[in-house]
Amino acid sequence: MQESSREGADRQSSERHSTDRHYMARALQLARRGRFTTDPNPRVGCVLVQQGVIVGEGWHERAGEPHAERHALSVAGAQARGATCYVTLEPCAHTGRTGPCADALVAAGVARVVVAMRDPNPLVAGKGLEILESAGIEVTCGVLESEARALNPGFIRRMETGRPLVRVKLAMSLDGRTAMASGESQWITGAAAREDVQQLRARSSAIVSGIGTVLADQPAFTVRPAHWRHTEYPVLPVRQPLRVVMDRQLRTPAQAAVVTGPGECLILCAAEQEAATALRAAGAEVQAGDWHPAAVLEALGRRGCNEVLVESGPILAGAFVAAGCVDELVVYMAPALLGDGARPLLALPGMTQMADKLTLVMTDVRQVGEDLRLTCKVVRQDV
Repeated sequence: MQESSREGADRQSSERHSTDRHYMARALQLARRGRFTTDPNPRVGCVLVQQGVIVGEGWHERAGEPHAERHALSVAGAQARGATCYVTLEPCAHTGRTGPCADALVAAGVARVVVAMRDPNPLVAGKGLEILESAGIEVTCGVLESEARALNPGFIRRMETGRPLVRVKLAMSLDGRTAMASGESQWITGAAAREDVQQLRARSSAIVSGIGTVLADQPAFTVRPAHWRHTEYPVLPVRQPLRVVMDRQLRTPAQAAVVTGPGECLILCAAEQEAATALRAAGAEVQAGDWHPAAVLEALGRRGCNEVLVESGPILAGAFVAAGCVDELVVYMAPALLGDGARPLLALPGMTQMADKLTLVMTDVRQVGEDLRLTCKVVRQDV
């Protein structure tokens, strides 16, 4: 029986949809290579296809360098004319440190552009798609959109709300303790878990901690690639996250590793004090103000921070959770018991009945070395 025109059109549509998903999956794979380096820009990948053959591909590596589309166009050269472009985020329509990618695609003569998601950046927000359509280029949007959104949760959050996405990292024993009563906590978890934390730090724009943790543990809060086997991604120069210390009385020593290490350090205090002079001389930035969790996040959003990692003791971590400022908890659980005299995981006062409980959704559970890593999304948000 001869195939009807409707059946033929449906089959072609299905095949095209399958093809679009195939090449968009490759573009997403490329975009993930920028997971630790593109900040404050989004992670974006691009693939150019001519008659079923990939003729160019690229990904955005760092802010200030060419975007994914321009990398792909450079590889494709003249073969970009008449090609289909698959890109994980709407091509930009504004001039920042690089020119508009929408204009570059038009100039290259691509015939069709398939986009995973619209850009939430108000400077783009559909304008890139309009440029392409006005030039007569066929545009398809929404292919593997949920996967694309999952790749840039912090960038999307900042563009839509002005605040970054916030993760709280915790390490605990099987009985829910984070340190002995003396404060001793090194090390609850094993080497593999500590190495895994390096990836959390590397993808974060900023790490927030409190003065208690700085004085007790003397942390550096830096990314140390020498102790981090990340063969899945090309090795690029390390981008150190901004280190933020909440220190009302300005007790941070000027010689502390969190101040003197590579990258930038921001210390938030209640009022300008004499100690600020030595800290600034050591390279730290000091700002006085009323620094509750929401105010900290608003300030970090203005600085272009997409993802923030809170690494602190139970009081500060609990304050961020209680303020409704946390999106995700990443908990490393060690197969050990510390006893009822040890310190608890979080300080969350005021919960007296089941109605007060904070609901979490467990999104991932996996073994990391000898420990478990639990990733939980916070359901209730107060702000």
